[in-house]
Amino acid sequence: MANLTFTPAHQLAQMIRDRQVSAVEVLDAYLAQIAQHNSKLNAICTLDEENARNRAKQADEALGNGEIWGALHGVPVTIKDIFETAGLRTTAGYIPLKDYIPQHDATVVSRLRLAGAIIMGKTNMAELAGDYQSTNSLFPRVNNPWNLDYTPGGSSGGSAAAVAAGLSPLDLGNDIAGSVRQPAHFCGVYGLKPTDRRISTAGQIPEVPGMPVCIRQMITVGCFARSLEDLRLCFSLIAGADDRRPDVPPVPLDIPTGKSLQNLKIAWIDQWIEVPVAAEIRAAMQAVRQKLVQSNIQIDPWLPQDFDLSHILNLYGRLAAYINIYAQPVDRYNVRRSLTQIFRTATQGDQSLRKLGDFSRLLPELLNPSLKGYFETLTERDHLTAQLDRALEPWDVWLTPVAATVAFTHCPAWSAIDIDGKAYPHAVANGAYTMPFNLSGHPAVIIPIGQTQTGLPIGMQIVGKRWREMELLAIAQELDKVVGDFRNPLDY
Repeated sequence: MANLTFTPAHQLAQMIRDRQVSAVEVLDAYLAQIAQHNSKLNAICTLDEENARNRAKQADEALGNGEIWGALHGVPVTIKDIFETAGLRTTAGYIPLKDYIPQHDATVVSRLRLAGAIIMGKTNMAELAGDYQSTNSLFPRVNNPWNLDYTPGGSSGGSAAAVAAGLSPLDLGNDIAGSVRQPAHFCGVYGLKPTDRRISTAGQIPEVPGMPVCIRQMITVGCFARSLEDLRLCFSLIAGADDRRPDVPPVPLDIPTGKSLQNLKIAWIDQWIEVPVAAEIRAAMQAVRQKLVQSNIQIDPWLPQDFDLSHILNLYGRLAAYINIYAQPVDRYNVRRSLTQIFRTATQGDQSLRKLGDFSRLLPELLNPSLKGYFETLTERDHLTAQLDRALEPWDVWLTPVAATVAFTHCPAWSAIDIDGKAYPHAVANGAYTMPFNLSGHPAVIIPIGQTQTGLPIGMQIVGKRWREMELLAIAQELDKVVGDFRNPLDY
């Protein structure tokens, strides 16, 4: 059972196709793992056992008739509770949606189903995807499988915890400020944030049903897995144009160049000057560089000449304010959460760091948004994206930390985080290394590279060129062979 629940999704699919194991047996293994461990993790908030069992039986019958549904035939997966699933409750952790049963799948869900995947259930998350922890008013908080007293991150904490603990081989999340990358780092799994608009967001909340589609920039659909091969498979299945989202361009998947690591030019940085990372993260990043140097791989310290983090985070915040103001419902639950976020990020943490992550500076845009201001912000974003495109051109990938902190103990929403004795504003500690690439639209992969002395995972962010995800994933896989340090949590 344990072997099945920690077997990568692509291998499970091959085993099912080869009749080494049945889809029912694989599902039973995962349901047993969920029954044993989910009550302490709260990673899965809605389990669809009956329908999953029926579908697994149908998958085995289809194979018996010589029929293969697709690349994930008979493989059970989970879906972040932010994506609509036809006939299966979808709440986004938001009380007014506690009984919402969608009539249609989100595009990415339907594409996984078409590939033969079986939806076991939905994974728990931050309310309306609005926090770096995974708590909401509907379900118990999600706990980190490496230490239950610690957060798995957010907003896709249930996704990362489920994959790390062997409750699911594959999960879909979304990322507008690090919601795939930070939980992958906190839980020691692999995560992908693709290029902006590479994957359709049709059927995704936080625009609650009936509201216009407002979040048209920076938000992406991503994947969690225990192997880079699974990320590549999942991405290839869900990417591409969608008539439900005409702004998703029909850009074909790129073909990797096949360069060896010794022929790559790799950029590296162990921390932003303005936002130092925890000492153990910096040591892990430096160990990565040393291993690559010892393997005769060209890796150089680098930061774009015009990389102004203060300007980047300010621009990110302004655009986030514009695209969220009409997407977020105005009710006592959401207003209370938003005011708490603004107040705590403006008043908690080191004063110099607060200047980087003070959301109160966005009040003019929030209280008096203008169309001109929105277009000016988009224009500035275009300039930044083009600037980073040019800066990255000589490099194959750029290695950076994922966050200033590793997983931290559960704490009140948006409160300051202690990092080596210094109080960091919540958004700065968790988002200063991820937000820039939501703003610019560049893809990024997370791989685990080590652990702290107390056994908490440390991940690394690998940033690539826009629209070159397959190349990025191929390079990440080669890097993973040299510097990767994936481990399963103990006792699972």
